[in-house]
Amino acid sequence: MDSETHRNKCAACYRQYNKVEHLIEHMRVSYHSVHEPKCGVCQKQCRSYESLREHLIGPLPKVECARVFSIRGCNLCLKIFDSSSAVRSHRATCQFSGTMTGLISRMSRMNIQAGSCIDNGQMSGSCVVALVCKMVGGGSDGSLDLCARVCLVGEDENIIYHAYIKPQVPVTNYRYESTGIRPEHLRDAVPLKQVQRRIQDILCNGEPIWKIRSKGSKARILTGHGIDHDLKCLGVEYPSFLIRDIANYPPLMKTSKLSNSLKYLTQAYLGYDIQNGMQDPYEDCVAALRLYMRMRHPGHPRDYACGCGDGPMRNNYPAWRQRELERMTAEALLDLSGSDYYCWCLDAYN
Repeated sequence: MDSETHRNKCAACYRQYNKVEHLIEHMRVSYHSVHEPKCGVCQKQCRSYESLREHLIGPLPKVECARVFSIRGCNLCLKIFDSSSAVRSHRATCQFSGTMTGLISRMSRMNIQAGSCIDNGQMSGSCVVALVCKMVGGGSDGSLDLCARVCLVGEDENIIYHAYIKPQVPVTNYRYESTGIRPEHLRDAVPLKQVQRRIQDILCNGEPIWKIRSKGSKARILTGHGIDHDLKCLGVEYPSFLIRDIANYPPLMKTSKLSNSLKYLTQAYLGYDIQNGMQDPYEDCVAALRLYMRMRHPGHPRDYACGCGDGPMRNNYPAWRQRELERMTAEALLDLSGSDYYCWCLDAYN
């Protein structure tokens, strides 16, 4: 009985099944891979970091894992270390501090007026760009999102481009409490068409958009939170294979598969607070960039079996192999499994 139970236990998430056919079906739909967050104590693989957090420090954690984690675990990256002193040394590099100086103070140091445009696109050699837009409201009830401010930041956390944008329809709600935007900011703002062209130039990095390919391209990786909505409001098109959206990245989503806010993700995984009062687009850009860079270097082994979501998904458990699959061990079944999303750690290899 023990051997049967062990044989029908998933080697990744440790779920147990009465029949081996049920285990195989679980492997078909679970898409376990080496890129999933893993508990450093029991080696259980979790679908997201939120699942791993619940496993370690949630309301009903695994007792032994929680005990070890409380002594030797980092509550930001959720890794386990050899000793408590190693954890203390690690936290000095793992926990970020806030940006300290927001966009307005940076502009004042550069002798740039608050309503002016910053354009350092020609000087940036960054391969990754973070983009954040701030919306004002249009329409009769002010619920229509109109892009009124955009900020792009490079890997060095310096501003590449910032501009106030003149909306193409009348603004009925400036949402000042969160955006800090006033009518005078938009009076002499940059026309939307001009902003669109400039952002496209910065992102494509001198390469025609129709020539951009997933590998070997000069175009820049674009990250942000809710980036699809921002690009839609800007009216800018960009290849999806170069977009890294913090809001839709499976390891950073809730266990319910809904998006976490940028404010929560920054506090939980970077260790500082943002968006207290008026939202600073520079601060949001830096937070999104730091989250992307943290997810890009998680220390995963490279998954050659499935390409980790890079390309069309393949069924590694076809029905015609059912008898062969039933004779395999749980570990062998796991070796066939592959992720259903593109892990950002693969960006480091491209």
